[in-house]
Amino acid sequence: MTTLTKNKATDLVLAQIPVLNSFQSLREDSHAILREYGLPHAKEEEYKFTGLSKKIEQSIADFSPASAADLSLETVQSHIFEGFDGDTIVFNNGRFEPELSNLQGQAYELIPLNVSDPSNLGKIAKIEKDPFVALNSASFEDGIYIKVGRNKQVEKPILLLFFNQALKGQVISPRILIEVEDNSEVSFLENSISLDEEVYFCNTVTEIKVSQNAHVHYNRLQNENKKAIIVNNFETDIHRDATFTSVVVSLSGDMLRNNLSLNLLDSGCEGNMYGLYLLDGKTHVDNHTNVDHTKPHAESNELYKGILADKSRGVFNGKIFVRQDAQKTNAFQQNNNILLSEDATVNTKPQLEIWADDVKCSHGCTTGQLDEEALFYLQARGIGKVQAKGLLLYAFVGEVLENITDNSFKQHIENLVQVRLGSSF
Repeated sequence: MTTLTKNKATDLVLAQIPVLNSFQSLREDSHAILREYGLPHAKEEEYKFTGLSKKIEQSIADFSPASAADLSLETVQSHIFEGFDGDTIVFNNGRFEPELSNLQGQAYELIPLNVSDPSNLGKIAKIEKDPFVALNSASFEDGIYIKVGRNKQVEKPILLLFFNQALKGQVISPRILIEVEDNSEVSFLENSISLDEEVYFCNTVTEIKVSQNAHVHYNRLQNENKKAIIVNNFETDIHRDATFTSVVVSLSGDMLRNNLSLNLLDSGCEGNMYGLYLLDGKTHVDNHTNVDHTKPHAESNELYKGILADKSRGVFNGKIFVRQDAQKTNAFQQNNNILLSEDATVNTKPQLEIWADDVKCSHGCTTGQLDEEALFYLQARGIGKVQAKGLLLYAFVGEVLENITDNSFKQHIENLVQVRLGSSF
């Protein structure tokens, strides 16, 4: 970890987060990391476009864990989208709510972290890598451990519903560990929901181990209130002949930071990363991705697209590493953006570092405005300007949305996007 400058936010963290008894070694090490490095300063390279520490100082009075919100089964059911058929796992301010969840006995185990001690917790998402991983590891009170055993096919998707509502100054710290063993397959859907319009800080860590010849799909929707501060660290270990596919759609919030890392640890594995950020107002979304090719004959594909309006800001920083032993690597990375306002801003930085000599790798980015000729073409055929604009923008994002595996979740997100863009008939 790069040395960070301590600041007021770090002092608040150290003063108010106790060392809890469960996972004591991990928590003590996390406290030590925070004491030594602190939360990221504005001069820290990885966070220079996203002033999270300043935002936290301005918005969060203390770092006490958020107490449970008043959440009913009716509220949960109202946020399950039409046509969904599968298990539902509910989180209330970061805490697993078994009474509000709907578990149908599919081919996996679900264990609350507070009654388990899985050996891989903290081994995939390392506290040294990012200060917010250390912060979560020091402060999470509850979470879940999902294990899909060998040769298991989880036929229906698993929906993770995160309901967030905190008093000003409280922090929400969900923690998830998923292990998918050899020759198994599972699909996850994740939706985060604000129960009111008040400020809160949600700092999530998700770790996934994808074992040999396993296949995992993980689709996320971020559509929280305009005051929400979100940090999401998502780390995967992908083993021989396994595939992992991520789709993340960011629509709303105050400041969102998504760290997504794919560690391709053996031959024949594949990692796919797709993202859409559709921003308005003053929403700020920062996507930092990392793909690490360590062995030969592996493949990665990455496509992120953004549409930015008003005074919104997008950040994309994508890194691909191809290690010396990773011959025959095939890696693709692309970031494309459309700015709808002179006040909208995007900072994009695709990066590629190669130490092998027999590879196929490409990366690039584009930032521009809507195609006026295409807009004129649609208007000339009787389509109104607003709807023509919406149709062109929807066509731009469709390449990302088509990678969502569950039809009900895909339709739900498509409806949200179409309403935002004005492209629905």
